[in-house]
Amino acid sequence: MTTTRRTQAQRRAEAEAALLRAAAELMDEQGVRSLTLARVGERAGYSRGLVTHHFGSKQALVERLAHTAQAGFVPGLDGLPPGLDRLLRLIDGYVGQLGRMNVLNRIFLLLWAEAATSPDLAPVFRERSEAFRSDLREDLTAGIAEGTIRPDVSPDETATALFAQLRGIGMQQLVDPAHIDTDRLRAHVTEHWRRALIA
Repeated sequence: MTTTRRTQAQRRAEAEAALLRAAAELMDEQGVRSLTLARVGERAGYSRGLVTHHFGSKQALVERLAHTAQAGFVPGLDGLPPGLDRLLRLIDGYVGQLGRMNVLNRIFLLLWAEAATSPDLAPVFRERSEAFRSDLREDLTAGIAEGTIRPDVSPDETATALFAQLRGIGMQQLVDPAHIDTDRLRAHVTEHWRRALIA
């Protein structure tokens, strides 16, 4: 029987994924402040030295977690042109995904809330928030240009309002999931924005 040896890049990627998963699980169980590189290494079955080798510091590890947790949260949007259709799919998909949050998604929201009082986290989450608002603005601007979104809609203010609503629903789902029915809510929120924006 032939076994395929993993490349160094594959081993590195597997170790990094295991370390990120361990960090997320620890934060989910015990909070952000309890995280240490040594505990992450122990949870993942690696040494603290390997955690330091991959990330350098707790701050860099948390930054990587923030990027990893947010990437691809709403599946099926890649390849869609910007505009009203992509925006409505994003809204619907985002609220729907909140009902199926995994540990990384929960950690992203916990870290985002923590950033309000953490000088170390605030710059990371300002950047992540601006990236999300930028995507929303791109859809709004494209929709206005193609005539599917009303011309009097302000892309900047509307992107901020949309961002705040989606993240706010996420925080409610995190704090009180028994009172948030994301399957019903997604249709309501999507329809609200469709009616508010449509030309």
